[in-house]
Amino acid sequence: MTLTVKWRRWLPYLGIATVVAYCLAPFYWMLVSSLRRTGDIFDTSLIPAPLSFENYRAVFDPTQGFGRALLNSLVVAGITTAAALVLATFTAYAMARLEFRFKRLILTLIIATSMFPVVSIVVPLLKLFTDIGWINTYQSMIVPSMSFALPLAVWNLTTFFRQMPDELEHAAMVDGCTRGQAFRKVIVPLAAPGIFTTAIITFIAAWNEFLIALSMTNKPGMQTATVAISKFTGATTHETPFGSQMAAGVLVTVPLVVMVLLLQRRIVAGLTAGAAK
Repeated sequence: MTLTVKWRRWLPYLGIATVVAYCLAPFYWMLVSSLRRTGDIFDTSLIPAPLSFENYRAVFDPTQGFGRALLNSLVVAGITTAAALVLATFTAYAMARLEFRFKRLILTLIIATSMFPVVSIVVPLLKLFTDIGWINTYQSMIVPSMSFALPLAVWNLTTFFRQMPDELEHAAMVDGCTRGQAFRKVIVPLAAPGIFTTAIITFIAAWNEFLIALSMTNKPGMQTATVAISKFTGATTHETPFGSQMAAGVLVTVPLVVMVLLLQRRIVAGLTAGAAK
């Protein structure tokens, strides 16, 4: 085997390794920086020496309120995901199965709503929520997040439902099911991989949301984790606590990474289940 043939065999693996290293490098540097002492934060070594967990202790200092912020993020992301998934499942099924005028236009408008930048709706929503007394409440963060999570979920599930053959409902109705029973007992279980994948994507988007949570809350007890990290304070007024911010970033990221690793089979199944009828 010539050198050229060997090189061509290993070239795809080299490309994959380069992409993986590029994607993981920021997270690795965040992890390494979180394990440095405050005085070593600008050290450029690849491995921290000595290892220090002082940044993690600083994150959970009661004055930071980070534990409460994590709980707030879980509540907001969880409710946003559950509500978006329920509404998107019924909407997507209707868009995929029912025939009515302007269906394509409606679907286009649904996905177009998610293309507006968040900053364009923050000021009007801030005025509206102030008038109705929603500032510093969960709904002030959940409802705007839904405006972006729901179109994405509808688009993903509509594509998935379209790949499922119509004969599934017809066979169920021949056996005595109504249209609703066929949907509930046949379609939803078969669509579980796609629904599950959409839930993961929606949860991650809601968990990482920052601008809406920053604008709609000014009480530390209602801030989400992303907002709390941005407001960490150092030992002095002019000190930026890079170490504790890195540690908090790791704590916010690790649950998502673990969730994806544990559920990767379901995610892949959902992404590929609609590839062929």
